[in-house]
Amino acid sequence: MTAHRLAVIIKNSLNDDEFLLVRQNRPPKFGDGEYDSYIDSDLWDLPWASLTPLDGEDSQSEIVLEGAESCSDKLNLMKFNVDVALDQIFSQLGFRGPTGGHWAVWKYVEEADLGPLPHLNTVFIIGKLKFEAENAQELSKWMSVPSCLQFLLEVKPNNDRMGPLVVAGLLCNLARSRMLKVPPALRYQEYPPGVTIVPMGSRTGKPFWTTNLVVVAPDIISSRCVDSSFAAYGEALIIDPGCHSKFHDELMEIVTALPRKLVVFVTHHHHDHVDGLSIIQKCNPDATLLAHENTMRRIGKGDWSLGYTSISGGEEICIGGERLKAIFAPVP
Repeated sequence: MTAHRLAVIIKNSLNDDEFLLVRQNRPPKFGDGEYDSYIDSDLWDLPWASLTPLDGEDSQSEIVLEGAESCSDKLNLMKFNVDVALDQIFSQLGFRGPTGGHWAVWKYVEEADLGPLPHLNTVFIIGKLKFEAENAQELSKWMSVPSCLQFLLEVKPNNDRMGPLVVAGLLCNLARSRMLKVPPALRYQEYPPGVTIVPMGSRTGKPFWTTNLVVVAPDIISSRCVDSSFAAYGEALIIDPGCHSKFHDELMEIVTALPRKLVVFVTHHHHDHVDGLSIIQKCNPDATLLAHENTMRRIGKGDWSLGYTSISGGEEICIGGERLKAIFAPVP
């Protein structure tokens, strides 16, 4: 089952290089004192709303979207309630009543299946409004592609953060890692740039059926990590290669495209986190494996027969000049 949402790229009528972002609601409290004490910086993303089918076979949307035929082989937008979705989005921006404007389909993105919730695809449309939002200074702001890209690439404490719809809708061709090659059959999400999540079929527990392979592969390899205190150095990092054997060819393709200076980190010993280790060992026997010693006791020689670097939490590793820290998080 696939769900859909509508994301809107609203261009600034006074500056064609800018588009409108909306400040996202903060997540609800978790009920844990330590967890709830952490406060994220503001997250800004394109305004969006759920896209629901119209009632009745003869019903059609009243909104005419230029270029709707560009995705007609995958989705008939005339059969979805675009009107209601746009009203919900305009309400977020402080609009009341008709807004006018001309809208065109920008792209249709089939997103990675991160499960177990229904698979979610996004229709991006683009256009301009005739009026400015009443609460623009509080809930929304105009941003350009270069400014969004700078926030993504130069992460600093307490800085504003850019959401995944900005990346998928506007920045994917600019920010996508050129080092990582993902087989066309696999859908994936790169967010932030240089960090890619690839859901792959695995021997995981229901209702899940995939485990997320995480690949950190910065395009620019810097020399910022110059001291000798790091547990491991590498130009790319793979976390939890636990795909099912029928996806080993795809995993091999991913590993082969990565630099030889590869670090592999497994968070724990379950099948859906280690089933692909043997493929990495075969493709790149020079790779450095990081794992807790208790994890390694449970990993069979058929999965990994070479040496490894033991970590227990607190160690730092250097990937492409970026400093990462391992955190020990035992399950109660």
